[in-house]
Amino acid sequence: MAGIWIYSEDEVVAKELLTLAKELAAQSQESIGAVALGETAAEALAELGAEKVIALKGGLAWEEAYEQALAETFKSEAAKVILIGGTTRGKYTAAKAAARLEAGLITDAVKIEMEPGQLIVDRIVFGGLAVSTEEIVLPAMVTIPPHSYEMMAHAAVKGSITVREVTVDPRLTISNVSKVERQGMDISSADRVIGIGRGVAKQEDLTMIQNLADVLQAEIGCTRPISEDLKWFSIDRYIGISGKVIKGSLYVAIGTSGQIQHVSGIRDSKIIVAVNTNENEPIFTAADYGIVGSYEEFIPAFIDALKQAKQ
Repeated sequence: MAGIWIYSEDEVVAKELLTLAKELAAQSQESIGAVALGETAAEALAELGAEKVIALKGGLAWEEAYEQALAETFKSEAAKVILIGGTTRGKYTAAKAAARLEAGLITDAVKIEMEPGQLIVDRIVFGGLAVSTEEIVLPAMVTIPPHSYEMMAHAAVKGSITVREVTVDPRLTISNVSKVERQGMDISSADRVIGIGRGVAKQEDLTMIQNLADVLQAEIGCTRPISEDLKWFSIDRYIGISGKVIKGSLYVAIGTSGQIQHVSGIRDSKIIVAVNTNENEPIFTAADYGIVGSYEEFIPAFIDALKQAKQ
């Protein structure tokens, strides 16, 4: 039986979890299993290297209704380590399934090491101010934030797939589905992002910032006050501890002070550039490059330099 198992209702996140599962398998010599909702998702995970994939069929589209079936599957497979995608639905499912399994649960892990009989897990706490290192005995369940790992290429050997009919909780039904209105693509998956804060004085200046975004081929995000108070952008553009997390190659912070709630959402960006008139703002501590000055002067000069570099 496989000792390391993964699950996420989000197929992309499930594929990312396989990368971590393979790292843990290399440390422990355990094999890898995966649970998927449906045969299409199961097929994709088998091709990426999950040695055993169980496709659950319950006749219900509401993912939360499968938590009991998931717990029973993990129990029947004697799972030692269970990695769950840390989406909103994933965290709900993990909590319920862990309780049924009487297994320990650690959420939002950023680093995992496997030792005999236990896991050593690092997680960010206090909004990014500290890292907590925790030990948890096996069997153990851990949720992993989305986009923490890159997806791997298809494996040389395809895993086996078993379709399992399960009973789901009939009390959970979908009564209505409302689409979220998004402005452009999901910024959490963007490679380059420009983030604006209270330091951007006028809404008319967004045109200038959009021009920079066009040249950089970047998406625009913002701090919480910009979306919730000023309503210049929809809430799906808010970056921070309770908003979107940015992990691309470039983040340009324009007029943001750099409070920890915001920095926790950008800390994994490869390069952070900060533009602010106040050299004492905490954003400069988090930045790789800092420009102390007016964004009204910086942005046109930066656009000209970028265009010249492309010539």
